[in-house]
Amino acid sequence: MAHDTIDQNQDFQRQVDPYRRELLAHCYRMLGSIHDAEDLVQETYLRAWRSYEKFEGRSSLRTWLYRIATNCCLTAIDQRGNRPMPSGLGAPSDPERPVVAADEVPWLEPAPDSLLAGDASDPATIVATRETTRLAFVAALQHLPPNQRVVLILRDVLKWKAAEVAELLETSTASINSALQRARAQLQQASPTQDTLTEPTDPEQRELLDRYATLFEKADISGLVELFKQDAVWEMPPFPEWFVGVESIRRLIIRQCEPEPGDLRLVPTTANGQPAFAVYKRGDDGVHRAFHIQVLSITAEGVARAAVFFDTTLFTTFGLPETV
Repeated sequence: MAHDTIDQNQDFQRQVDPYRRELLAHCYRMLGSIHDAEDLVQETYLRAWRSYEKFEGRSSLRTWLYRIATNCCLTAIDQRGNRPMPSGLGAPSDPERPVVAADEVPWLEPAPDSLLAGDASDPATIVATRETTRLAFVAALQHLPPNQRVVLILRDVLKWKAAEVAELLETSTASINSALQRARAQLQQASPTQDTLTEPTDPEQRELLDRYATLFEKADISGLVELFKQDAVWEMPPFPEWFVGVESIRRLIIRQCEPEPGDLRLVPTTANGQPAFAVYKRGDDGVHRAFHIQVLSITAEGVARAAVFFDTTLFTTFGLPETV
């Protein structure tokens, strides 16, 4: 009996493990939180294990796991709500006014590429995952009602057929097509213009990022903002304030951050298929400690958006040290 249980457990693990990473990406798109997504994948696998003996194979194992994961996510959204970015909540702010953290808001979180990237042997999968986990896209998904979010992700991202989505949600194909139409329209309204981002392999992007880090560490803020587009956006959860335009960003950093040369250290990383920096701030003892993570949107015209996440628990998720 014990051997049968061990064999069943090993068979279950062998069958479901290949889907873990794509299920994590699915839960992240749904929830906007990498921490919650990891918890929900664990919950999915626990529920699947408990029901594995009853799995009759009428659908594929992958479809069955997505059904469980999607239901877990819908329950979580109902309990916890959506995760916005500051720019999705109101008008831009005045950089002269002090910023005040809104810690009670469950903010959108970035996700490390190391957790979400697809099969390294399949470049097409990597590109598709990168495109559909961009911060702007995940943030826009948060504006959709949960069921519309599911439909759009399954139909447009994962390329499921309408009949498959209808079966998962236990509804009609006509209602799925209608929900998809509404979701696309609302997504367009939430994010009407998408910047064309440069690819991570672009040598000009690499050069810009090197200059960006150097100027930040030197506290050369005037030089730094020259790397931004004129209408660039700066936002920094958990602060609900956000800022538009080079001059606003310059005044914000100088007046409210007041960095001195050597105060900050930038360590390159990647998140959501975009370049990112882990930023460490020097304390009175001279040690640089985890401060925030910046995720940058870079176009041919320069930095279009800086999403700055003041959540040091993310450093562990990104596999980053607490000090440098």
